[in-house]
This record gives sequence, structure tokens and C-alpha cells, in this order.
Amino acid sequence: MSAVALPALAPPRRAWLTDLPVLLVAVVWGASYLAAKGITTTSTVVAVLVLRFVIVLPVLTVAGWRRLRALSAAQWRGAGLLGLVLSGIFLVETYGVVHTSATNAGLIISLTMIFTPLAEAAVTRVRPPGAFLAAAALSVAGVVLLTQGGGFTSPSVGDLLMLVAALARTLHVLMMARIKSVQAADSLSLTTVQLGSAVAVFAVLAAVPGTGESPWTVAAGFGVREWGGLLFLSVFCTLFAFFVQMWSVRRTSPSRVSLLLGTEPLWAAAAGIAIGGERLSALGVLGAVLVLAGTGWGRRAATPLLLEPASP
Repeated sequence: MSAVALPALAPPRRAWLTDLPVLLVAVVWGASYLAAKGITTTSTVVAVLVLRFVIVLPVLTVAGWRRLRALSAAQWRGAGLLGLVLSGIFLVETYGVVHTSATNAGLIISLTMIFTPLAEAAVTRVRPPGAFLAAAALSVAGVVLLTQGGGFTSPSVGDLLMLVAALARTLHVLMMARIKSVQAADSLSLTTVQLGSAVAVFAVLAAVPGTGESPWTVAAGFGVREWGGLLFLSVFCTLFAFFVQMWSVRRTSPSRVSLLLGTEPLWAAAAGIAIGGERLSALGVLGAVLVLAGTGWGRRAATPLLLEPASP
């Protein structure tokens, strides 16, 4: 493996100045499930997604115009393909949030941290460490308990959709690592093209009869609360989050950023319970604890696995 230059780390006494914005990203991402649930219904999912990303796409395009023009045709195709997968992720996630609690949504989607190393191990044929497999089992057991409510019943449609979304996120991560044409592209251009492709998919779906209300009808019917929720998703959960990540990786270690962003499910649960008034049964609380413990343990245990060189 070729050597890479490591970013200069912030002095210990100033580390919190770098950590705080990253932690805020985890907080807003955690709150995004409750925000999306508050402004979206089954008939407005596609419309809300169009509005959410149409707001931020021009800003990203202007900010990265020169680098966008420098992309090769292969890079445009690769990023466009990733954008198609991303559109599926957003669709499944948003429909899932509508049909389950924000707490469940944030905790179940955190299984991506378990699924991704497992999928990477399957592709590279590297056996995961025993500790990671134990952490994965703990997380899965936690999700089973979390989705049962007061007793053992079938998971809700929303819970299952969030599980599918976690698997789709895993696919997206693996594709980003293996589509050679996008690996040399800068992150701003890659994000802009992906979101552009996703918006195109949402716009086409919005024009198909039977897919719900049009974006313009939904926008006209929004009040102050709904517009506030939409702007929160667009400005904070997308623009702010993206630029903080770009800024932070140049000032601290990737593992530190990952650790802070890994608190997202904790904030999702906190927002759902404290702000959304959601409640967990004793069984659900135990499940939430197991998910958080399993994904945290799994992230640490998977570090050696993710440092293995990918197979050709």
C-alpha cells in the first residue's frame, strides 16, 4: 500500500474546536429523522426530496464549478451511477421514516456500520475478527428487541424499510471504493454530481401519475414549521454537514471524525424521545442499548479489517 500524508493534528487544548463542529453534524443528522418525519407523508415523500435537494444543489454547483468542469466523462458516469443508488437510499429511508419512529429509524440505519465491514470482508475474502462478529450479533439482537415494542410481533413496514436502507448504504460505500473512475475525483464534485443525479430521479418520479403530490403543490401548502424543517434538512443536514466534513478531515484524524459521527444514532434516539415525545418499552430500551454498544464495539473491532488492502 502506498504511503499517504497524514493531516496535522490539532493541539490537545484546541482539539475541541475541531471536534465541536463534527459533533454538531452528528447531532443534526440524528435530528434529521424527526425533522423528515415531521414534514413528510406517504404522498409527499418524492416532492419533499425534490425540494430538499433543489435548494442546495445550486450552491454546491457554484462552489465547485471549476472542478466540475474538470471531471472526465468516466468520472461523470461513475458519479452518476452512484447518484442513482443514492436516490434509492433517500427514497427508502424517507418512506421508512414515515412508517416508523425517528428513534427506530436512527438506530436501525446505524447497522450500516456493521453491514459495511461484513460486505467488505465477503468481497475481499478476509475473515472478520471474532470480536467484530460478536459485535454484529449484539447489534442484530438489539434491533430485534428494539422493533418489538411491547411483545414479539412482526417488525413494522418502516423498520423493514430502514433495514433495506442500511443495506443500500452499504452497497453505496462499496461502489464508491470500487468504481475506479471516481476515486480521483474531489469530494465536492462527486457529491454535486450524485445529488444532481438523485434530483433528476426524484423529478422524473414526481412527474409520474400516482407517485404523490407535485413539489410545487407541497411547497405552496407548507407553513412556517414545514419550511423550517425543510431548510433544516437542506442547509444543516446537507450543506453544513458536507463542508464541516471537508474542513475537519484536514485538521484531525479520519478515525476521530468517524468516532464523533458514529454518535448519530444516539442523537436520533435523544431527539425522538425528548422532542418527538416517542417512548420505548423496557424491551425497546434494552434493544437500543445493545444496538449502540454493538455498533460502537463493531466500529473499533473492524478497524484492522478495513485497513486490509482491497483485492484487485
